[in-house]
Amino acid sequence: MAELRTEEEQVEAIKDWWKRNGSSLLIGVGAALAIVFGWQAWQNHQEQQRAEAANQFATLLNAFANEADETSGNTVAFIATTLREDFTDSAYAVYGNLILARQQLVEEDDAEAAIDSLQWALEKTGEHEALALVVRNRLARAQFAAENYDDALATIDGAGSVETTGAFAAIFSELRGDILLAKGNEEGARDAYLAAREQSQQGGSGILELKLSDLGVGEDA
Repeated sequence: MAELRTEEEQVEAIKDWWKRNGSSLLIGVGAALAIVFGWQAWQNHQEQQRAEAANQFATLLNAFANEADETSGNTVAFIATTLREDFTDSAYAVYGNLILARQQLVEEDDAEAAIDSLQWALEKTGEHEALALVVRNRLARAQFAAENYDDALATIDGAGSVETTGAFAAIFSELRGDILLAKGNEEGARDAYLAAREQSQQGGSGILELKLSDLGVGEDA
């Protein structure tokens, strides 16, 4: 009988504990399950978003490469805008607007539109430093084409030091020389071209040497 009472007491103790703690336990379990399934749903959504952005970008590339299609330019613009609006944090949106900017600058001769696309792309590069340098280079060239010389120089300055720009240092220095020359600053252009020659890993290019020659600088300088 003593053993039975002990078992009954144990059952009652369990019932009492459940009354006191059962609700909070269920809430905790439910919250944990919600977190797990919510995380999985978010991961699945992110994967679907990446896949959709990749498909959109592939379509954009095909349209851009199809020069025979007279509507390809409109397709590129539409998809790049879609990527920009619907997949704004995706690298595909940045790449799409790079391609759109090239189309706007080269094929449509619309430097201002290209500048807008590239400024947006630059803001979205985040911590991707190599991609940021590519975008910054193209933005500075678009600003140069639009004769926004001071803006172009500021864009180059924003790239940082020679150490941070790496292989782009020579590219930026030569572009700086082009901009300064367009502003009538031949001395500044000469210094920038000489810096580009020094920074170039392959030595000065033929075009760079021609630019220096036009400023009266020989290869021995």
